[in-house]
Amino acid sequence: MVNKEYIDLIVDKQRTFFNLNSTKDVSFRVEQLNKLKDVILEYENMIMDSLYKDLGKSQFESYSTEVGIVLSEISYALDNIGNWTKVKKVKTPITNFKSKSYIYPEPYGNVFIISPWNYPFQLTMAPLIGAIAAGNTVLIKPSSSSIHTSKVMEKMINENFPEELIHLVNVDSNSANYILNKKFDYIFYTGSVSIGKLIMKKAAEHLTPVTLELGGKSPCIVDKEGDIDIFAKRIVWGKLLNAGQTCVAPDYVYVHRDIKSEFIEKLIYHIEEFYGNDIKNNDEYARIINERHFNRLSSLMDNDKVVYGGYSDIDDLYISPTIMNNITWDDPIMEDEIFGPILPILEYESIVEVIENIKMRPRPLALYVFSTNSKVVDKIINSLSFGGGCVNDTIMHLTNPHMPFGGVGNSGIGAYHGKYSFDTFTHYKSISNKSLSPDIDTRYPPYKGKLKWVRKLLK
Repeated sequence: MVNKEYIDLIVDKQRTFFNLNSTKDVSFRVEQLNKLKDVILEYENMIMDSLYKDLGKSQFESYSTEVGIVLSEISYALDNIGNWTKVKKVKTPITNFKSKSYIYPEPYGNVFIISPWNYPFQLTMAPLIGAIAAGNTVLIKPSSSSIHTSKVMEKMINENFPEELIHLVNVDSNSANYILNKKFDYIFYTGSVSIGKLIMKKAAEHLTPVTLELGGKSPCIVDKEGDIDIFAKRIVWGKLLNAGQTCVAPDYVYVHRDIKSEFIEKLIYHIEEFYGNDIKNNDEYARIINERHFNRLSSLMDNDKVVYGGYSDIDDLYISPTIMNNITWDDPIMEDEIFGPILPILEYESIVEVIENIKMRPRPLALYVFSTNSKVVDKIINSLSFGGGCVNDTIMHLTNPHMPFGGVGNSGIGAYHGKYSFDTFTHYKSISNKSLSPDIDTRYPPYKGKLKWVRKLLK
């Protein structure tokens, strides 16, 4: 049941607090970021334990892909917030003589962050860092699927921060819909395309700007030129991280027909090198989040096309690393994003064919090209539109705080990480400060005889 009074109270408190201008003080923002960092360090073991309970993540994977990345983001924000928040003086054209021009970064105001279950800690905290650094108040709605991590974050946030500044609500979908009917100054959502469309529709009613971090079928193109062993090793790592439940995981592989057999052998070799022959009992291999996703993934496995793996256990929410060969675009597994440890293999002979086939589909969040042929690499990067990606690697582009991370088209709107997180939650206000003299009358009526001067200036 929706607790409307509770939600109304929190939203109203945050709006009132923001209007006091306390969050605009940079030292206040620094204080909150430092507090967030201290609280995360205090709760680190609880966070990693909850990630294991929700997704079967090992401590290494939990720290390297969730806790550590968040701590690094906070440190980067603290190191740079002084520069980000400065009023910037910019050039002034002669048409605005005699004046000075400035850009004032200011927070949007009351922000609503909706986070997913696959990286429940990182994908909640990363946008939160940007929102705090930019000076906003924040209401957070985490996923109800990652139950344990959401509960830990609720305790972590709500017991250490005033609710008028940051508050986390563990509510059901009905309550989430009620919250979306409220007026916010910015909405940040990470999740599926279908829910992204719903959120954008709700936001449009209030003309609220949004960032939508979605997903899609991210291609991996493997050329015949290069080290096939390293290609396979890096693809296996990227695909099986979090048991494939990563928005930028390689969704499928297009491999040149001349090396396909060798490439598949290398994939199998590295799967077993990483996780051994008894993968189910390897505590470094994650689990599927719940039965609904397990059943969806199981239905995608075509036993006639499975060349490796294909094993599952619903009681353990385990799906083995699985390779499917001789896949075409007509196979069910190519209809939607897989979001699991199943890797379909398509073959190609001409890179032009690959480019045309990918162009026919929605623009992906990520794309990976493996080749030492610079002409092939350049052709793919310059021919296809996608959120971001790597050459001869997977996933790692999103770890660089100097680059924006986000989608395009169906894979998302907007970007964040590093300064781009600050920019996402910041309105840049332009101010022209003009001298009272001289007051040149060219712009004022009557205009007779003045057009020739305007023509000289505006050309």
